[in-house]
Amino acid sequence: MTQATEQLAQQIAEPAHKKKQPKGVWAVTVASIFAFMGIGLVDPILPSIAKNLHATESQTSLLFTSYLIVTACMMLVTGAINSRIGGKQTLLVGLAVIVVFASLSGTSGTVAQLVGYRAGWGFGNALFAATALAVIVAVATAGRSQAIVLYEMGIGIGMATGPLLGAFTGAIHWRAPFYATAALMACAFIALVVLLPEIPRPATPIKVTAPIKALGDRGLSSVGIAALFYYCAFFAIMAYTPFILGMGHLGIGLVFFGWGTALAITSTMIAPRLHNRFGIIASASASLVGMMIVMIAIGLIAGHGHVSDARRTGLVICVIAAGAVMGVCNTLFTDLAMSVSDHPQSVASAGYNFLRWLGGAAAAYLAPLLGEIYFPAIPYIAFGVLMIISIGLLLTLRGRMAARNHQEETRIIESTEPTAEEAAHLKH
Repeated sequence: MTQATEQLAQQIAEPAHKKKQPKGVWAVTVASIFAFMGIGLVDPILPSIAKNLHATESQTSLLFTSYLIVTACMMLVTGAINSRIGGKQTLLVGLAVIVVFASLSGTSGTVAQLVGYRAGWGFGNALFAATALAVIVAVATAGRSQAIVLYEMGIGIGMATGPLLGAFTGAIHWRAPFYATAALMACAFIALVVLLPEIPRPATPIKVTAPIKALGDRGLSSVGIAALFYYCAFFAIMAYTPFILGMGHLGIGLVFFGWGTALAITSTMIAPRLHNRFGIIASASASLVGMMIVMIAIGLIAGHGHVSDARRTGLVICVIAAGAVMGVCNTLFTDLAMSVSDHPQSVASAGYNFLRWLGGAAAAYLAPLLGEIYFPAIPYIAFGVLMIISIGLLLTLRGRMAARNHQEETRIIESTEPTAEEAAHLKH
């Protein structure tokens, strides 16, 4: 291994917490935890919502779909908004919107109202989520890879604690989790006002069409489409599994707490090491194979519907195992999307997020619908098989990423070699 390669590997593998980060980075990370609580928050209360609002499983899953489809579409314009009003202001607007619509969600009298309010919530989440990554990368002192680990850590912890918050507050009333989230997001708003410095705006405002044009890059579009199919599997588990577990609020919350905890651990501790040891394409592809295996296993356990106690234990183990695999996939996919092209990171992030959340929006509705029309095994097996397409798309990028890694090694060598003046000074 060359000196440059070793230096590059050390940058990738070194944990972000070993380097002192500005307070603003930690403020955005904590805000990310609260923001991503909102995704898994509804998992434990999905059966209660369906019962109290007299909705079917597929109708109730529209809580995910409306949230995610608005999030996906808004990703295309967040860069333009960010470049005009600034990163800090964009984050604050996003948090304020979430506070409003999370509160309104708690007042819903019909499933249609709740679906609509969740769509507004998705608008705020899009403003926040797309901007948070770019802001952490801009403010962090440990480099892009470590900044991404911090961002994914926020996502992982949020995904883990969201279901737990939903379980405990949902035991009081199914409306309580929405009000709890609004309160947390208000706290995050105050923290960012106090701790996050102003982020310089780009000299040239980003055009609204920039993310779509960026997806014309074969590398970025390949990563985005691969993530789209991967997120179909991701949200099949999130949106449909609570209905087949046959558990109460606390049981579902604890299962998805285990799922999210596994996701948080592997996204921050395992993914960087796999990236360093085997390379990003090989590691991501192997993780997708693991995802396919877990999805098919869940499908086989779910079978035709009734899950016995023994099979339920196997289902719980598979869901938590899926979280471990997802943590690796999330970090590697995000890093790949940010490094596969030369587009500005905020533009690349917007285009990539548009595609991956679009996959989640489709799967969140289709998984329960397929389960209702056929039987519970079908959505898991069908979306699991889609991982083959994602793996194929990633493997087409091996040559491109090898070339870009070589360029990065060259840049590091040039930056570490002494200049002619420094060399002359050393001789004396």
